Amino acid sequence: MKKYISLLMIFGFLFFFQSCASQGSLDPKTVDTLVSSQEFTFHAERANPTNYDVINVLNSMPNATATRILNLSGDYTIDVSKNTLDVVLPYFGRLFNPTYGNTSDNSYRFTSKDFTVTKTQNKKGTWTLKFKPNDTRNVDQINIEIFKNGKALVSMRSNDRQPISYDGYISKMQEKKEKEKP
Repeated sequence: MKKYISLLMIFGFLFFFQSCASQGSLDPKTVDTLVSSQEFTFHAERANPTNYDVINVLNSMPNATATRILNLSGDYTIDVSKNTLDVVLPYFGRLFNPTYGNTSDNSYRFTSKDFTVTKTQNKKGTWTLKFKPNDTRNVDQINIEIFKNGKALVSMRSNDRQPISYDGYISKMQEKKEKEKP
């Protein structure tokens, strides 16, 4: 009887980890379709600041781990479509020209309608998209590296702040409900 219980526990444990590992991954054909159609949403799960002041503050907190990764909770996304690039991401690091009146300008919150895109794919199937927005004043380049399983890495390069990167995944772009006008 103890053998059966231990076997059930082992199979249950393996089944649990199998179901956890399959979350957030996509089929490689789906990833290729999303990238080639240029209609997808990047969901940020973690932020990786490069500023050592931020890392030192994070490490000085009680019960802090010795990593420089911030887990994000909230809806931080980059919506990519053929005509628009809608970015809503937090920023942790040093700003060289901060705004004091409107603090929402200190994070990445903008919509670009004038940008250039460069897409490349390597031998292993990883896509690299380089966006260069022409109608924003502080973002120089956005690099999105998308792996075959749908996981993605975004790095932001700006004119007025230190670089930062984000880990997450891509998904099919959802229809946004427009506010009804009375």
